Amino acid sequence: MLLKTLGVDAYRFSISWPRVMTEAGTLNQAGIDFYVALLDELNALKVKPFVTLYHWDLPQYLEDRGGWLNRQTAFEFKKYVSKVAQAFGDRVYAYATLNEPFCSAYLGYEVGVHAPGRKGRQLGRGAAHHLLLAHGLGMQALKADAPNARHGIVLNFTPCYANSSGKGDITAAEKADQYINQWYMQPVMEGRYPDVINELDDGDKPPVEDGDMAIICQPLDFLGVNFYTRLFYSAPKQPGELYYEHAHRAPMTDIGWEIYPQALTDLLLSLHNRYKLPPVYITENGAAMADELTDGEVKDDKRIDYYAQHLKAVEAAMRKGVNVSGYFAWSLMDNFEWAEGYEKRFGIVYVDFATQTRTLKNSALAFKQLLARRTRPPA
Repeated sequence: MLLKTLGVDAYRFSISWPRVMTEAGTLNQAGIDFYVALLDELNALKVKPFVTLYHWDLPQYLEDRGGWLNRQTAFEFKKYVSKVAQAFGDRVYAYATLNEPFCSAYLGYEVGVHAPGRKGRQLGRGAAHHLLLAHGLGMQALKADAPNARHGIVLNFTPCYANSSGKGDITAAEKADQYINQWYMQPVMEGRYPDVINELDDGDKPPVEDGDMAIICQPLDFLGVNFYTRLFYSAPKQPGELYYEHAHRAPMTDIGWEIYPQALTDLLLSLHNRYKLPPVYITENGAAMADELTDGEVKDDKRIDYYAQHLKAVEAAMRKGVNVSGYFAWSLMDNFEWAEGYEKRFGIVYVDFATQTRTLKNSALAFKQLLARRTRPPA
């Protein structure tokens, strides 16, 4: 097993909601059995299972009823979480309710580059609210049905920097941070949306009902932080805009994202200084590179350097007081990268998609060596 070969002590993966639940609201036993077998194997290997319950694959029958624009979807999520948690018993070390609700809401319902391809600020804000409500309801289910596991959420953060020292650009960067990052963090941690909500037209504001924010703001056992890059912002150029987003700067990964490790330190410190954080896990960090398999080897030195520099960035934040309990590389294997299909490779294991042959890249060998040198047991 690849995980045993590498010597890792934890593995993060997601449950496919459509594969384990039927439209009638009952469990699909074949789907559940697959994950139970995986969990049993991980536990036998002493690898902690970190389970994500929603990584963007909504059952089609729920999308047909409005998807995340339909408030009822949040309550269907709670039912799903409850049944899955009961079926898995004590096999799971930690559960995350959602992975990157920003992507589900903004990319799926606001700008339309991910499924279901809807476009509109009102749609994006509505979907975001119902996703956050689903998180809160899911946390309630986990506390009842998986009391011995740890429970949290995984949020993606793109630190927002001003394009210049001008007041307009600084203000724009702050608004971008509120709209992109704090829109999800602040309700979860403080039970309220950031102030930028007041700049939206009434028709674009999220459909908040009495009691919603209290449900969303559940105590977390951990916060998952996904980080890849940063972006720059300046004053808006069109009426109705909150900010203007600039293109990425060099150096960049193969997917076109700037490589700037200091932004990860900056992010962790900003969250640490702003909120009373639970233990933090870096649940995703990695780089797509133009990998080539030559004579059975993938020499991905740029990816090795990316990981080395970002691990140092995490260490720098930890030295200043941030409680980081773990780090997950994204990803173990090359996989389907959403709108990019199979063109972008993030894995530390090379996958020949035609034959499914897997080859450890040099980055995987570097991780193996790093883990073998650990001088203290994992927490």
